[in-house]
Amino acid sequence: MDTELTITAVLRRAEQFSPRREVVSREPDRSLHRSDWAGVGRRARRLASALQGFHLAPDTRVASLCWSHRQHLELYYGVPMAGLVLHPLNPRLHHEDIAWIATHARDAVLFVDASFLPLLEHLRATADGVPFDRVVVIGGSGDAHAGAVDYEELLATGEEQWTPAEIDEHATALLGYTSGTTGRPKGVEVSHRALVLHALSSSLQGWLGLRDEDVVMPVVPMYHALAWGWPYTSALLGAGLVLPGPFLDAASLLELIEDEQVTMTGGVPTVWTSVLRELDAAPGKHDVSRLRAILSGGSTAPPTMIEGFRDRHGLTVVHTWGMTELIMGLIAEPGVQERALPPGELESVRHSQGRPLPLLEIRARAEDVEVPWDATTLGELEIRGPWVAREYLEAPEASAEQWTADGWFRTGDIVTIDPRGWVRIADRAKDVVKSGGEWISTPALENAILAHPAVAEAAVIGVVDEKWGERPLALVVTHPDRRVTPEELRAFIAPSVARWWLPERITLVEAIPKTAVGKIDKRGLRATYAPIGDPS
Repeated sequence: MDTELTITAVLRRAEQFSPRREVVSREPDRSLHRSDWAGVGRRARRLASALQGFHLAPDTRVASLCWSHRQHLELYYGVPMAGLVLHPLNPRLHHEDIAWIATHARDAVLFVDASFLPLLEHLRATADGVPFDRVVVIGGSGDAHAGAVDYEELLATGEEQWTPAEIDEHATALLGYTSGTTGRPKGVEVSHRALVLHALSSSLQGWLGLRDEDVVMPVVPMYHALAWGWPYTSALLGAGLVLPGPFLDAASLLELIEDEQVTMTGGVPTVWTSVLRELDAAPGKHDVSRLRAILSGGSTAPPTMIEGFRDRHGLTVVHTWGMTELIMGLIAEPGVQERALPPGELESVRHSQGRPLPLLEIRARAEDVEVPWDATTLGELEIRGPWVAREYLEAPEASAEQWTADGWFRTGDIVTIDPRGWVRIADRAKDVVKSGGEWISTPALENAILAHPAVAEAAVIGVVDEKWGERPLALVVTHPDRRVTPEELRAFIAPSVARWWLPERITLVEAIPKTAVGKIDKRGLRATYAPIGDPS
């Protein structure tokens, strides 16, 4: 039957087959709100019904400026069910960038956490202002903000049993924007069909492998790559869901993992590095025995972190890879062939970015020629599939650069692919150091440095060199109670990397700047250090 693959169908299944499965949300006062999929469905239908009173045209964009909480989850369902497009904004961006994105997207309505109302004032004060015709405030009094509506008052005008109209599965459900690391952020439209197929594929056994008995906690914020699609995958499978709100510190996350018996969680490596430190500082304090997998994505996870969780706490870290343009694409979950490998080879597989999810295809190309899958030859990873975006929103020039003539998306990641299809990222195309015509992998150098017990964080960028064109510069943050010299670090990594990879310049710094989604801000580092070469 040609039935539509829509978010409405996902929620309906959760309501019918998992109505009592718990959904827990951390409130701004740190208390926990407990509901279930039946409750989420009732409130999402009220929201969708209430939005009809705004008399918005189909496909109107509705922005959210929210943390990961129950109301944001209701928006994830209610807005698309109403035939509108939800556009989660990243509150950690500079207010001028947020204003530019909202204006480019032509967002007509804004749902905003009360804690972000001062940010909204900054947005309205920018040169071009923002396009919001209506503002709905979550968690505060709408009367306190001129012209705003209170979220609960809006829901009270909706109908609990409201039935949505038939929606074309190819209609846009959500809109996300890239982080803008190479120029202006670019809009990515995601259809109902794409989200359903992504949820189905990522949940299969041997991949994300979610089950109804799982309790899932996405630590990756809901504005970042759509929380990897987990709000939809959890509903589809009938899994429990825990939303941490704005409290992403290690102690708060471990409290939720222990008290809510979380079985699967996912976020960026910087978060898990802090959680590992907390576990190491107080062995046995936190019961994490129910946690069967920690997914790490957004940037390459240091092997020392993966091994630290495994060796000291018996926890499994699973590498993932994705982008705004495709949500989740690769997962490093060993299959039956890999589990038969010797321990050393199996660990190497776990440290890779993984294989593509079912229904995705991959290739790597260099100089417009497809490279062999030999685990050695480098090329830019390209990918295609039913939830990979086909173009950027109103950005034809950027789209022409990013998509090949035969329809593959160019990821910008320089990779090798082994004969079994496992992908290992050597670097981002914009981050790779090309010294004397040869590539140096900055993640490999960073991981070698991070293996030193005194090192807390490390970042490697390329800086101008008269002889070689470029040479690596390493910026290093040490643990507060540890000391190490650049000379000692250079000697430490010498046995594990090629001699010509060794950075002549290793600089100890107080902190390494991060982007709005927790990644190391290499663009900012290059702007600071690359023009002058030697920062010492």
